[in-house]
Amino acid sequence: MKAIMVMFDTLNRHLLPPYGCDWVHAPNFTRLAERSVTFDKCYVGSMPCMPARRELHTGRYNFLHRSWGPIEPFDDSMPEILKEHGIYTHLVTDHQHYFEDGGGTYHTRYSTWEFLRGQEGDPWIGQVKDPDMPETLTRRDGQPTWRQDWINRAHMKEEAAQPQARTFAAGEEFIRRNHDSDQWFLQIETFDPHEPFFTQQHYKDLYPHEYSGPHFDWPDYKMVDETPEQVQHLRTQYAALVSMCDHYLGQVLDLMDEYQLWDDTLLIVCTDHGFLLGEHDWWAKIVQPFYEEVAHTPLFIWDPRSRRQGERCDALVQLIDFPATLLEYFGVDRPEDMQGIPLRETLATGQPVREAALFGMHGAHINLTDGRYVYMLAPATPDNQPLFNYTTMATHMRTRFTVEELQGATLAEPFRFTKGCPLLKVPGKRWSGTHPMETLLYDVEADPWQQNPLHDPALEARLKQQMIELMQASDAPAEQYARMGLAVPVG
Repeated sequence: MKAIMVMFDTLNRHLLPPYGCDWVHAPNFTRLAERSVTFDKCYVGSMPCMPARRELHTGRYNFLHRSWGPIEPFDDSMPEILKEHGIYTHLVTDHQHYFEDGGGTYHTRYSTWEFLRGQEGDPWIGQVKDPDMPETLTRRDGQPTWRQDWINRAHMKEEAAQPQARTFAAGEEFIRRNHDSDQWFLQIETFDPHEPFFTQQHYKDLYPHEYSGPHFDWPDYKMVDETPEQVQHLRTQYAALVSMCDHYLGQVLDLMDEYQLWDDTLLIVCTDHGFLLGEHDWWAKIVQPFYEEVAHTPLFIWDPRSRRQGERCDALVQLIDFPATLLEYFGVDRPEDMQGIPLRETLATGQPVREAALFGMHGAHINLTDGRYVYMLAPATPDNQPLFNYTTMATHMRTRFTVEELQGATLAEPFRFTKGCPLLKVPGKRWSGTHPMETLLYDVEADPWQQNPLHDPALEARLKQQMIELMQASDAPAEQYARMGLAVPVG
């Protein structure tokens, strides 16, 4: 048995042909849908990048207890568990967050790993003098990641030098080297189509349009204040990068054909979250509540045991189900702390997985969907308190916790899933820039673009109760109920 996961970052399902898009050139996603089960109700869990990857390892929600950070010492890691049971695991990635303070313990859980440099201001090429940048660049404020990105771009003028191309080349090399071996899992993970939307001209040529505005391929995380011309231009830049992703996905599918891997290889093609491209008058993610463009993600799975292809599944699934699915596929028992559910029967028969699912980001809205309704519950307290980070790994995204933060820390009793380990309880705060929006409720079957919020107290009460039950099952800290204005469960 073999398994391949192709994981993109920031892939908006609304721009893929299998999900109804008729203007983005992505024939290999269509080809993939013809060879797999396409999921119509896949949702994020914890946002954004590394919180999602903790879920990919542990199969349980991250966002109720802590923000961005590494794998904890008590965490069960899917690739490490596979490795311990004789399954070779290999990670090929250009996702630079794995190699920052807040991600440094993920890649070492695999048997082997490769890192390809150069994405989104990755501190890669050393250059003291300022880089050449377009005179019309919309943002020239000297932010380190922007400056470094333009230094890096000068070394990626050819497509083969771009991190995505190199990542897929390394993944394809692994497949060619090991296709006739057994018992391995390969994770090909590219940061694309995450911003900046940097790609080659021949992909941009797929989307001809008139544009006379400033250079614009990297939006800020904010409300849209650009012109309609700029908004449309940025959408074409994103689409061009999606077309590049489609091209390299096609190379993996070609190898599946060449080596007849469809006979014995599980294939998962997924993303961590989507992206707003001007919808709801917002750019990006993590600032506004998680609208469908961000939270409702594409997912395609081929299981050689059921061999279902060209079909759709409306079971409600999440990223926390992926590690459970991989462990079951290789015949490895999943840890008792894992909340995710193996998708074998769902893939075979469409069997439902769960009645409702939580999703969100530490310190922001807590969201719930039952597949039809999406309920976005805003914090009930004006100062968004009480809020704490629970961790033994005191790092943020690119930095360690400050001395001042840690001076306010206390030692907390273990949670059910920490295997008896107490944790640092560090006073927390809302994720920087999060917009203080109100509670929102949508019927996404009747209103898929979320234009008309509902006002239905009885429905809201039902969804709140489901939220409380799922938080209780996740052993959420007591203060999360207080912060959200929810009744604390008894017992």
